[in-house]
Amino acid sequence: MTLAIMSALLDEQRGLLAQLSQPQRVKRAGRTFWCGQWAGQDVVLVLSRVGKVAAATTTTALIEAFDVKNVLFTGVAGGVGHGVKVGDVVVAEAFIQHDLNSAPLFPRYEIPFYGRSALDCDPALSALLLEAAQLGLAGMGDHFHRSLLLEPAKVHRGLIASGDQFVCDPAVAALLRADLQAAGHEPLAVEMEGAAVAQVCHDYGLPFAAMRTISDRADAQAHLDFSAFVTQVASPYALAVVSRFIQLRSEK
Repeated sequence: MTLAIMSALLDEQRGLLAQLSQPQRVKRAGRTFWCGQWAGQDVVLVLSRVGKVAAATTTTALIEAFDVKNVLFTGVAGGVGHGVKVGDVVVAEAFIQHDLNSAPLFPRYEIPFYGRSALDCDPALSALLLEAAQLGLAGMGDHFHRSLLLEPAKVHRGLIASGDQFVCDPAVAALLRADLQAAGHEPLAVEMEGAAVAQVCHDYGLPFAAMRTISDRADAQAHLDFSAFVTQVASPYALAVVSRFIQLRSEK
């Protein structure tokens, strides 16, 4: 049961590669895939790159070439839901494309010929990831958060919106959220890859789960110290959560 672990950026995944025993590098479709074992489980690591098209290409190559059975995505996102603050983690229940609009042929946000706007993540895999997130972040201790001037992280579960846009304007974020709410969707976070990965996994019938660490509130401060946040917060979070996920997965 090979597990694929995807991230958009190298710093989001840096600590994970060190966990693989005897990693082997494979080049395909312009991507670098690292194959190895983590705690006795077959794992493939890869960077999706940024944006929906790049993520879809990576996911397709991953599935076709490596016979993966589960797909897990880790990374960062902007928080747009009430109570979702910097340093929190959102485990996805579903993904929607906030920039998809095929009206008047199809309702806004609906994926043409799919008959739906949001694609659900796998319930069992997501429940396992939610448990891993709660255990992993609790295990990091309050001293970690105090040292970085962060409140203890909360774990949320809900809808994540994806689009080919780095949202860093509070007016844009507010409009994005209001438009989705008007269509009956309540997003907690916004990013640039997850909905594409979800759609490819849906097409192939593969279980998919995702977590995003909130790096900003999708406002004018979104670009400030982004690299530092990924290195100091998101990367340790990913390592703590994925380690727990691997452990829980082996016990099932």
